[in-house]
Amino acid sequence: MTNPTAEPTAPARTEAPVLCLGEALVDIIIRDDQILSEHVGGSPLNVACGITQLGHPALIASWWGDDERGRAIEAHATKHTVGIVPGSDKADRTAIANAHLDPQGRATYDFELVWDVPELPPAASLAHLHTGSFAATLEPGAAKVLAAVKRMAINGTVSYDPNVRPALMESPEKVLGRVEDIVALSDVVKASDEDVAWLYGDTPVEEVMRRWIKMGPGLVIVTRGPWGAYALLSGDRDMMVVDPLNVEVADTVGAGDSFMAGLLSGLLDADLLGSPLAKAKLRSADWSQVRTALHRAVITSGLTVSRSGAYAPRRDEVQRVLAVDPLLR
Repeated sequence: MTNPTAEPTAPARTEAPVLCLGEALVDIIIRDDQILSEHVGGSPLNVACGITQLGHPALIASWWGDDERGRAIEAHATKHTVGIVPGSDKADRTAIANAHLDPQGRATYDFELVWDVPELPPAASLAHLHTGSFAATLEPGAAKVLAAVKRMAINGTVSYDPNVRPALMESPEKVLGRVEDIVALSDVVKASDEDVAWLYGDTPVEEVMRRWIKMGPGLVIVTRGPWGAYALLSGDRDMMVVDPLNVEVADTVGAGDSFMAGLLSGLLDADLLGSPLAKAKLRSADWSQVRTALHRAVITSGLTVSRSGAYAPRRDEVQRVLAVDPLLR
């Protein structure tokens, strides 16, 4: 097992890939009704790019068009050494997400898209499946996502980020059952406090986390923007408060995805994800075994928000932060 106090080192080249299943689209960044830029995005694609930048192989399975924007997605994935599952380019046209920035740089979204799922690789060929956002709730693709999660829960490990998109999910009552179905099948669940508030109203975050952990995950995390995150392990009754990295925020586009990529990278390095054995180890893990992964998540998300757009930090950038602040090791 990885020493929890060691700096991150590159994983073995024989490592099976992480499959990120969900949207890959084009983000149009808007502030004060003015288009600032247009670039490739989508939560699961951002996670895939983050994972490869941290030294792990990753695939994206999505649904975009064989058009100019679709080719931009393919170029972006290739640049980040993310493998593309064949058939991901079969949509009639590439999806668009309009990201509206408020004065503090926080993004809210509306979408133009259709969601479906290509034929996926065998679960036995994968180390881990990550999914989330509307991929898990928007038909016709959502049923296929649930089926993939069920297969992977037997063969390896699963992570899930509900990543609520009200414009596509319509109401909490419509999607909560599906969200909790996937929570129950997952090993790691990461949500934001805004996700929890939309899904559960005034129910305290801590109560929702304890509800989720009883459903089956080994680790549940709720991020809280500038206030860091709460984390809860199935094998430890105490909740951990995770402080954020102290950086000047450019914008928050991709912050949660970068947190997830750093977290998954750290857990893979610690052998707490990636196999049925890892699944069992995560469920009995204590904080000393997952602290390094949590710190890596804090560092990657902090580096992302310090730059405009969904920037995916490299492993050497994480190491430089650790060199400056050994307490994050």
